This record gives sequence, structure tokens and C-alpha cells, in this order.
Amino acid sequence: MKKLIINADDFGYSRGVNFGIVDAHRLGILTSTTLMTNMPGADHAAELADQFPDLGIGVHLVLTCGRPLLRTHKTIVDVQGNFRKLDFYKGAFTIDYDEVYAEWKTQIEAFLSYGLEPTHLDSHHHVNSFGSIPDVFLTLAKEYRLPVRNNMGEKTAAELKRKGIKTTDSFSYLIETTLKDDEALDNLFKNHDSVEVMSHPAYLDKELLASSSFTFPRVDELEFLTDEEIVTRVRSRKDIQLVTYQSI
Repeated sequence: MKKLIINADDFGYSRGVNFGIVDAHRLGILTSTTLMTNMPGADHAAELADQFPDLGIGVHLVLTCGRPLLRTHKTIVDVQGNFRKLDFYKGAFTIDYDEVYAEWKTQIEAFLSYGLEPTHLDSHHHVNSFGSIPDVFLTLAKEYRLPVRNNMGEKTAAELKRKGIKTTDSFSYLIETTLKDDEALDNLFKNHDSVEVMSHPAYLDKELLASSSFTFPRVDELEFLTDEEIVTRVRSRKDIQLVTYQSI
């Protein structure tokens, strides 16, 4: 049986994002999400999590959005104390990786303080794949014995197996093409037994519109994930099982 994880990033970003994610799970085919513990909607997300025990919830580690939980950083924040933007990490950059470890460990501990059990780790904007940040990311995965998103390249994927860190066989960024029909699903699993497909469903609220450049496509993704025809097609597949990271 092939295993399909459909994960929503950004749980905790805002109330609109949170409600979109739980509706994509409740009414659609979303199986998993990851929580940003530093964002304004984190407490609300944790409250919703208690109502949906079948929704797998991991930690969405943040380095490029909002403010850190710790206030002692020097290299991963700007002069206002906000996290540096993603563009900072797209070129050559110099940071103190001990700050990344300390901040991300604090974010994981904040997640645990809600009484939730994390299913896995990933990161906002895929920042876990930049520079030597994968080393920090995998150190924490090993420390907390958690699976991780497979978005760091083939070399790192091989290292995951060597270190005994669980992940899916493959990872896909484009939900509307990978799940659009049976042929796309067949291709998705052609050479893999387990796949994570990323998504960002949401309802638009003022918090999201004021702070993110990625807005209206989230509504389209929510509609896609809850579309009756798509839900029926995916759920009726006898060879594919919708799961969370707890099942890999």
C-alpha cells in the first residue's frame, strides 16, 4: 500500500490560516500540518488541535517570519529584532548556528508545552535546506527522535537513512498538479512508496493579507483539497492510503 501525506504548512500563522487548515482536514483530504509556535495564531492552533485528534501535527520551524521566541540573538535577526527575510539566506550568508539551534529548540519546546505530540519537523520557506542549517535541523530531529520533511536533496536523504531519521521517499511542492487526476497520482508513486505533498490552505484574514505575499493561492488550495470530485478520487484509490508521518 502506497502512503500519501498531504501536509499544510503555516498552522498558527493566523486564525484564517488555522480555520482553513482544519476545514481542509475535516472536509477534505488533508492529513497533516505543521505549527509555527512564534506566530500570533499559535495558541488558537493548539486549541483547534485538541478538536481534531486525527490531524497529524508537526513543528514548522521558523527563521524567516515574525519574531523569535528568544530575545538574545545577534545574527539571525535584524536591528528591530525580527527574523531576517528569506532573501538573506539565498546568497552567501554568515550566522551563528548556535543561535539557530537554541531558537529552534525553544520553538519545539513551545510546541510540547501545549501538550501536543509532534509527528515530524519541517521549516518555513524550506530554510532548513540552506547553508549548514541542515546540520542543525538533523541534530534536533535526532535529539527529539522525529521524522523530517525530505526537501534537502538526494545526498542529505541518504544521510537520513544512515542516521536512522525517518522521512518519506519523495516530497512534492505542487499539489494541484500531483493530485489532479489518476494519471498524476500514478506518476507520483511510480518510483516511491511514500510521498509528502505540501499545501497552504487558508481563509484570508487581515493578519495574513498584511504580512504575507502568498495569499489568494491559499484559497484555491483550500478549494482544491475539499473539492468533492478530488476527495472521492483520492479516497477511492485502493492502492493509496492517506496517512500522517506517524505511519511511515
